[in-house]
Amino acid sequence: MLCEMCGNEVDSTSRVRIEGSVLNVCVNCARFGKAIDPPPAPAPTGSAARSAHVSGSATRSSGSPRSLQERDLYQEIGEMELAPDWPKRIRVAREALKWTPEDLGKKLNEKKSVVLKLESGSIHPPDDLVRRVERLLKVRLRADPATPS
Repeated sequence: MLCEMCGNEVDSTSRVRIEGSVLNVCVNCARFGKAIDPPPAPAPTGSAARSAHVSGSATRSSGSPRSLQERDLYQEIGEMELAPDWPKRIRVAREALKWTPEDLGKKLNEKKSVVLKLESGSIHPPDDLVRRVERLLKVRLRADPATPS
């Protein structure tokens, strides 16, 4: 298991609330927060695993309950990567709409030079720009790294 605070590989972790966040941490890092329950048991298999989804509830100051769902950030990181031909996809989609690089830049609220760098592949775009380009041009720039293009 991996300690979510220090990143060390450990045999077991415990759930600890540290500054409002619930983390699975090693024994050394557990001293920085307050334990919220005993260490989790080994994960059940089969249909029991699907029904054992962890969720809690908290109360807002307004009094309405909301559901808190835990997510594993380590699994979310790196799930999608840019496709190998992403610059070509941008250029082809832009040309299909008969837009100039300047037109696309205005619609993205970016400079023309940024659009040209995207189309040449000379810059690696941040995630928010990738999402905006995908939404505007209706093109998919990201691909699952496990599946070949």
